[in-house]
Amino acid sequence: MARYTGPKAKLVRKFGENIFGNPKFDKILSNKPYGPGQHGAGRKRVSDYGLQLKEKQKLKIMYGLYERQFRNMFKKAERMRGITGENLIQLLERRLDNTVYRFGFANSRAQARQLVLHRHFYVNGEIVNIPSYSLKVGDVITVKEKSKKMDVFHNALRVRKSNPYEWIEVEKANLSGRFMKLPERSEIPINVNEQLIVELYSK
Repeated sequence: MARYTGPKAKLVRKFGENIFGNPKFDKILSNKPYGPGQHGAGRKRVSDYGLQLKEKQKLKIMYGLYERQFRNMFKKAERMRGITGENLIQLLERRLDNTVYRFGFANSRAQARQLVLHRHFYVNGEIVNIPSYSLKVGDVITVKEKSKKMDVFHNALRVRKSNPYEWIEVEKANLSGRFMKLPERSEIPINVNEQLIVELYSK
């Protein structure tokens, strides 16, 4: 299944939250706090399977993964020590595109993915253009010198007033940041019940 390319506002209303992180969707949700379509405002009964599938779709779309990518990441999380659902969330947070977004260098994960693909970032002094690149503790991410004057970075940082995340360190003046530690699940601000995803894949 390909990555979703339709109207993002429709998905935001479907899930009832700003899953893309772009501030423009907050206004849409405040104006239309119900699902899309003719019967969007009605109450719908959802099965257990439907709830599990919805959580998987929400998480997959939130981080911008293809179905095969997501399934492979889940399998990797299963092989790791600890709780599978928490491992999955942690692996998603370690992605380079997500970390660029968390730094405040982009207004959304989709924008961060595009910036990574266009080779605007160094990781430990080496150009990396793979959005799914998995960061390790201590890795330093820096905007390429020739790219530091681009408005996209400064506009995004104006929206982000401070760094609210415990596992990263950001230097706005240098447009750089460090992946300080692996985040705990309680520190990651996403509204997802990952246990439902584990139950879905366990069938």
